[in-house]
Amino acid sequence: MENTSARNMWGDYLDKHLEDAFHEAPKTMHFYDNEQDANNCADLTKKGIKKAFSSSLLGIQHRKEKLPKIGDFIVITNWEGEAQCIIQLTSVTLRPYFSINESYAEKEGEGDKSLAYWKKVHWEYYTRELGSFGREPRDSMIIVCQEFKKVF
Repeated sequence: MENTSARNMWGDYLDKHLEDAFHEAPKTMHFYDNEQDANNCADLTKKGIKKAFSSSLLGIQHRKEKLPKIGDFIVITNWEGEAQCIIQLTSVTLRPYFSINESYAEKEGEGDKSLAYWKKVHWEYYTRELGSFGREPRDSMIIVCQEFKKVF
């Protein structure tokens, strides 16, 4: 892990949770592709409001990332890369965009927590993300829905 604040936070977590010492080092990430949304979502996560996030499968494949799995730890940072908290994935499901429901949108904890809000901001994000490698979002695109608990 190259991020010093994330490495320090992971070390502080392991000091209190030796049972997790054999997990691979967590990845480090911020939400979204802009400072305002990244910092807002990090804050919502720290407060325990945000309990899920969504990635496009095409984006994961394009970046050559491994698919997330239940039990993975992630250090959430703000836009500047400063560690804010540690989460652990509790559920990972693949769903077409059109099947995202109100219950899942509420778990994401953003805006007014409605499905309409979720669809608007995520469609805009997926348009930017997929456009960067010549693709467009579709209602049938696969979304990697990741639910988590804040552990530190």
